[in-house]
Amino acid sequence: MAMRVRKAVFPVGGLGTRFLPATKAMPKEMLPVVDKPLIQYAVEEAQAAGIEEFIFVTGRSKTAIEDHFDHSFELESTLRERNKNIEIKAIKSWMPEPGQVAYTRQQTPLGLGHAVLCARNLIGNEPFAVLLADDLVLAKTPCLKQMIDAYDETQANVVAIENVPREHTNRYGVLDIESDDGRLVKVKGVVEKPEPAKAPSTLSIIGRYVLQPEVFDHLASLGRGAGGEIQLTDALAKLIAAKHPFFGLRFEGIRFDCGDKAGFFEANLAFALERPDMADAVRHILSKYK
Repeated sequence: MAMRVRKAVFPVGGLGTRFLPATKAMPKEMLPVVDKPLIQYAVEEAQAAGIEEFIFVTGRSKTAIEDHFDHSFELESTLRERNKNIEIKAIKSWMPEPGQVAYTRQQTPLGLGHAVLCARNLIGNEPFAVLLADDLVLAKTPCLKQMIDAYDETQANVVAIENVPREHTNRYGVLDIESDDGRLVKVKGVVEKPEPAKAPSTLSIIGRYVLQPEVFDHLASLGRGAGGEIQLTDALAKLIAAKHPFFGLRFEGIRFDCGDKAGFFEANLAFALERPDMADAVRHILSKYK
């Protein structure tokens, strides 16, 4: 019987230099979109997809993330005394159960592939998801739920993909396509950050992966790739070369690059406009800037 995807890795060890000075003392994953930090959106997406274990790969100065996924007894007690039941629900309803959260430290910042490798002992020999909080997806069906459905259908490695402008291929891992049915793309290769003229397509991987555990063997044997880092894309290329089935999923939804200031600002607008308690006020504000 095929194993279910129960575990998810959240690489949160990055420095967030593009958002300095805001991220000097605060992890970039704690930047709020409306009233929730990016990392909470990622965890809630994983919960909605049936994930049961949440593994954070942290770095220095990331204790705010650990505190966010822990109880704040003083705050909860004060809110209870003031009968702030809505606020209590806002800070407790999404919390993982005791024992569901684990942390491991990426002691050297050697990139995404290295961060995933740091979680190897916590994942073991089973399929797992990887979510990058920088990529925030607004969707009726959570993006990871769509991907796990595709994994259950294919029993193969699955990455979330979208078309990007050709001039931006040097920012992403880009797919070399074997076949395409409009939803699922069968992949015969993947290239990390190719120059536009050399990119095999414009279908690029965003920060959502469902991977089989064999990827760890390839990560462990890799040297440093682009940018002097251990690239997850290089390990995916080796998986494909070893004939492990591999698919890209055109997910339904809108992805916001919250590692970019303009993308982060747009995400705040889009998510605020989805809120019945805010939409009219936000539209009124926007009307003043036409």
